[in-house]
Amino acid sequence: MEKIKDRVYTGERALFFGKDLQLTGCVFEDGESPLKESENIRLIDSTFCWKYPLWYSENVEVEHCTLKETARSGVWYTKNIRVRDSLVEAPKTFRRATDVYLKNVAMPHAQETLWHCRGVRIEDVKAVGDYFAMDCEDVAVDRFHLDGNYCFDGAKNVTVKDSFLNSKDSFWNTTDVVVEDSTIIGEYLGWNSRNLTLKNCTIESLQGMCYIENLRLINCRLNNTTLAFEYCTVDADIDGGVDSVLNPTSGVIRANHIGELILQPDRVDPTRTKIVIKE
Repeated sequence: MEKIKDRVYTGERALFFGKDLQLTGCVFEDGESPLKESENIRLIDSTFCWKYPLWYSENVEVEHCTLKETARSGVWYTKNIRVRDSLVEAPKTFRRATDVYLKNVAMPHAQETLWHCRGVRIEDVKAVGDYFAMDCEDVAVDRFHLDGNYCFDGAKNVTVKDSFLNSKDSFWNTTDVVVEDSTIIGEYLGWNSRNLTLKNCTIESLQGMCYIENLRLINCRLNNTTLAFEYCTVDADIDGGVDSVLNPTSGVIRANHIGELILQPDRVDPTRTKIVIKE
């Protein structure tokens, strides 16, 4: 592997088609697509200042690096990329990429980030921005902190653990999602989803968890949660109570108390939902 240190690169496609390179302390200034079509690249303590740095790349290691906000749309169509201990300021990073691993990464401008990716692992990541992880598949998330609406829209086969999501309309249109030991705050959680499981979670949501096929809540707290479970098939074990429940389609709801239970016979069959008030 060729080792390059403390170089400043300018101009379009500065290291186009580069292979087997270790770049340390390098700066990629003006010029699009500096490492487009690259392969077997290790980046250490380096900075990207302009657009499209890693497109169509393969086998990339990124450590202690910065993608500035101007390095937008930075990683598209790339296979097998590992990013550790880095700052990604750029929006729209990670699109249609496969085998993406993010560890201890800060993403303060993460709008429209991580779209249509497959094989994603996220650990100890903080992100701010709307539409995070849309249409992703095979995603494992641990210790993730997000401030941004509409996360994981259309995602499939997702696990989220020990995380905090401040996100309106999270997990819409998803399939096969499990969220454990996490906090979710935001209106309209999980609409139009299938096979959504929430375990040991704290949830705050106006009109959340509606229009869901096979919704499971296991030992969850529902704080300030109203008009829940509309048109859902639901199996819910609630730790404490829920402010209001509206027209579930079928299933069972166990809670210490329900502030208001609305079952309208002209819209649902009330006999198909069992309500259990726990002592």
